[in-house]
Formats: sequence, structure tokens, C-alpha cells
Amino acid sequence: MTDSTLRLPAEWEPQAAVLIAWPHAGTDWAERLAAVESTYVALAAAVTRFQSLIIVVADAQLHAHASAKLLDSGIDLARIRFVELPYDDTWLRDSGPITLRDAGRFQLADFRFTGWGGKFGAEHDDALIAGLVHAGVFGSAEHKRLDWALEGGGIESDGNGTILTTWRCLAQRHPRQSREEMSAILRDSLHAGRVLWLDHGYLEGDDTDAHIDTLARFAPGDRIVYQACQDAGDAHHDELQRMGEELAALRTADGRPYTLHPLPWARPIVDEGRRLAASYANYLIINDAVLVPAYDDAADDEAARIIGEAHPGRQVVQVPCRPLIWQNGSLHCITMQLPAGLI
Repeated sequence: MTDSTLRLPAEWEPQAAVLIAWPHAGTDWAERLAAVESTYVALAAAVTRFQSLIIVVADAQLHAHASAKLLDSGIDLARIRFVELPYDDTWLRDSGPITLRDAGRFQLADFRFTGWGGKFGAEHDDALIAGLVHAGVFGSAEHKRLDWALEGGGIESDGNGTILTTWRCLAQRHPRQSREEMSAILRDSLHAGRVLWLDHGYLEGDDTDAHIDTLARFAPGDRIVYQACQDAGDAHHDELQRMGEELAALRTADGRPYTLHPLPWARPIVDEGRRLAASYANYLIINDAVLVPAYDDAADDEAARIIGEAHPGRQVVQVPCRPLIWQNGSLHCITMQLPAGLI
């Protein structure tokens, strides 16, 4: 463990706000903008019930448009701050800040964002954190640029020095580096004590090369919530079964097995012949609540029940996320939580 007192908080620790970017016709949402905006409105309504929301908008016109939609839905704009900045897309889990903290200071870890290994243009997204800093969103927090590709959706933190990630993703981003080299970089940059790796698990239609937040999530009390597949005839069954076995073999820092919460499997959702990545593991924890993706599927309620069980004392709020998976992500992917005291 590094001697710094900085650490990467767990998502269930107190938050100041959630950060999102509003979709618009200049993003990949253009073809189905109305449908995806309905999800963003539902998300904003859910978040602002419990805490503040920061919305990045591309310009004054989009600011006015988003404000009107939120007002029409009865959302309290006093709990929302708008920031005008350019962005390529709206997946702020991956382009937003990874915030480390200690008792009295914050560090914004600004890793290089490459559009998921060069799949998409990312010039504006890679500059987003610097733009937010320049806009004064984060007060006196230290802004630390790191010339190494990493997305927020690619890591999970238990808040106590353990990072969980996937080999498939980071080996794609850094094909010339060994697992040991990448573990050392993660430990150093995230001030962690250890890194746990999964070698199995993926979702068809996922552009991220198996981000951990689509597969397995830390929860309080040494729990792990993960996406299982109970359908032996599904192409994902064997891989997710092996991932479940890997998770069962993991141990806490003091040598105990994790308590596992397998999630149900949604029926295949196919759009114009393309399988979409519908993961219930892609949920968002906020103050006093957990927001759970819903896909208009029979498994939605059972997934919400299990996630609520793994996060006791929090209200469970389902957010309609079927429009999001058309672009291969879900609820957690479009959000980034900001720790209490940061703003």
C-alpha cells in the first residue's frame, strides 16, 4: 500500500452529486434522441430526489432545451447545475473524473480516454475533466493528468484498497504490458493495496471489452453482485458461469470469501439483428438509494430485489434503460458519482 492517505472511495460512500452529459443530435443518440431523452429525464428525476445533479450540455440552446424538458416533468432545477462544454458522447463513467480522497483533500485522476481503445473519436471527451476543472466545478481539488488509458467503468473499488477489473479490457488497452505491470500502475495511481482480476465474462454488443461495471460490482459488507446467465442455451452461459466460479474463488483482504449475489438474465434483446448488452449489474448507487436498470423484461423486478438486498437501507428505484442499450451501455455507464465535499 502506498503511504499516501488518498484512496478511491466505494460508490456507496456519501456523495455530493452525480455527473451526466445530456444527449443531443450531434452525438450517436441522434437517430433515437426522443427515446433516450426519456431515460435521462427519468434518471434526473430519480437522482434529484436524493442529491444534486450536474449536467454537461453542449451549448446554451441545449441548456434551454434540457431545462424545459426537466421542468415539464416537475423536476426541481434548484438541485441541478448545468455546465456548457463540448463532448463527443455521453458515457461519463468513462470520460469523467475518478476521484480519490482523504480526510481533507481530493484528487481528480484524469486518465487518457481513447474512445475504448480507438473505436470512436474522443478528442472532446478526453478534455472533459480539464474543462470541468476550468469551469470551477471541483473547487480546489487537485487535477492529476495520467498518460495511461483507463475508463471508470473498467474498475470497481471497495473503498478499502481493493480494485476489481477484467483482463479482457485492460489487455486490449495495453497489449504490451503484463498483468503485473498493469497491477502496479493501478495500485500506484489509485492508491490501492491490491488488484483482483477476472479472466472471464463478457456481453455481446459491448464496445468496452468487458468493463467490470457490466459484470460484477462490489457492495457493502464484502458482497459482490454479478450478472449471471441461467439459460444454458444462451451464448453467454458458459463464460458467465466461469466468471461466477472466479468470483467464488476470490478472497477478501483478510482471507474470507465474498458473499455473492447472482443477478437474473434478461431475455435476449435484439435490434435490427444485433444483440444488445442488457446487464442488471450496471446499476448506480447514490445517497440513500440504488438506481437499477429496467429493460421491460420479466426479470426486472427480481434484479431490483437482489440489488436492494445487497444494498440494505437504500430505496430501490428502477430507471427505464432499454433505450440506452441501443448504444451498448446502460445506467452506470452514463453517470459518474462525485464524493461528498468535492463540489
